[in-house]
Amino acid sequence: MKKSFLLFIYSFLFIGFSHSVYSQSFLGGQIDNREGIHSITMNPANTAGTKMKVDINILSVSTYVGSDYLNINWRELSSIKEWLTFSDLSFDPKFETTPTKHNNFFGNLDILGPSVLFNIDESNSVALTTRVRSFFNLHNLGGELYKLTTEGTYDENFNFDMEDVNGIIHAWGEIGGSYSRIVLNKNRSLLKVGVTLKYLFGAGGIYGYSGEIGANYLAGLQALTTSGNLNFGYTTNGRDNDVSFSNISSGFGGDLGIVYEYHPDHMIDKSTSYRFKLGASLTDIGSIKYSKSSQYLYLLDGTIDFSKLSDSGIIELIEDNFEGTEIGNTVKIGLPTALQVYGDFVLSQKFHISAQGAISLRTNNFAPLSQITNTFLVTPRFESKWFSLFSPVGVRKYDSALNWGLGFRVGPFIMGSGSILSNLLRKYNNSVDIYGGVKIPIYKK
Repeated sequence: MKKSFLLFIYSFLFIGFSHSVYSQSFLGGQIDNREGIHSITMNPANTAGTKMKVDINILSVSTYVGSDYLNINWRELSSIKEWLTFSDLSFDPKFETTPTKHNNFFGNLDILGPSVLFNIDESNSVALTTRVRSFFNLHNLGGELYKLTTEGTYDENFNFDMEDVNGIIHAWGEIGGSYSRIVLNKNRSLLKVGVTLKYLFGAGGIYGYSGEIGANYLAGLQALTTSGNLNFGYTTNGRDNDVSFSNISSGFGGDLGIVYEYHPDHMIDKSTSYRFKLGASLTDIGSIKYSKSSQYLYLLDGTIDFSKLSDSGIIELIEDNFEGTEIGNTVKIGLPTALQVYGDFVLSQKFHISAQGAISLRTNNFAPLSQITNTFLVTPRFESKWFSLFSPVGVRKYDSALNWGLGFRVGPFIMGSGSILSNLLRKYNNSVDIYGGVKIPIYKK
């Protein structure tokens, strides 16, 4: 199979990323009362009145990738890397596939850079964070087409229809300032609020969508006849998937959070002041405006003899084979806005159980935006000053089975995964994630 034809198909389907990561970051560990700076990424109200005096993050990385089409063999990491980087796109027994008319691919990367949290007093805390993030979303892709193109089996005729196909690759950085305050502390109830304001600098992206794409492939003629239309665009840095921070665009965003804690008069665990707490937040509100972008409407009515295709870039393949009309040069790419909710209950001394949900407030439509993958977790946790151990069990949208993970915090180190145990116990999985970090925690006496 010619790589150029695969890239041509990817130009329809908006695939072109080389590194992908979690739709949610640091799964299972953000509710830990000594998680400090990492808990801000879920809810900026988390940090007021906690056990942290100062928390300095050196570097933390969280990564996630998944699909309801590809069943990943976690033990074959080298093959997964080859597949993601296009160096070997053939499928073998290491992979199983579940093609449908509406398959989905997703992932993201979250790098929390040098950051600091400081508790001013018992009621107020501030933080400064730096992050680099990338998201990849592809929805409603015809899996049978993808399977045939990647496996190179073109000896039979093929036809397909895809509706409401949309996808995006977007990378950006953030500098955030957070403030959290206890606004109510009476009658056994404590209420905290928090906000994070973010300056966003966009590295760029590539995006596209189509209401419907139809195609008919004749194996004997090696001819692909297509119909429909494609809205396709890229920022200056996004052309040919060359996303970088060499020419940035700016924007503004933010997170809002609230936390309620119930404090009985007598606690079994003297080191924990609440019996239970509830939290809710809106994260990643905002967008980045790219004034130097290219947006085109392509009519896909035509026939391509892909046996004659040469190794060209994605943009060139579209431009050479279809008629396109420029429809704009400015675009706003939306952040993956989400609703985050959680509850944490103290079972006994040092033992907790929490429930956490993350729901995307962005829907598949014709506007370029990133999305998280809806997730629900239940996490039992052992928590002490210098050591925590937690094991999240949860479901994720598009996954066919429960995920079971494991994580820990030991002094300045954190490491975990929301799926590592299920990845090891099952041969094939729909998603893979892992995270780790190094920080300098300074606790209150």
